[in-house]
Amino acid sequence: MLRRNPNAKFRVSRARLRRSVASSTAIETGEPTEVIEARLNSGKRRFKHLTLCLKPESNEP
Repeated sequence: MLRRNPNAKFRVSRARLRRSVASSTAIETGEPTEVIEARLNSGKRRFKHLTLCLKPESNEP
């Protein structure tokens, strides 16, 4: 088992974030994860002016 330094920065990719959103939505709605993930990746959105909330990068230690 690999252990990570708890203080090390870990950047999550957009693909992983989308997959996480798709799987949690699938659990709540009962819809297949693949369908939700395909919808997220399609680019067609109802609210195009809204984006995923990403923590801004900081230069502070």
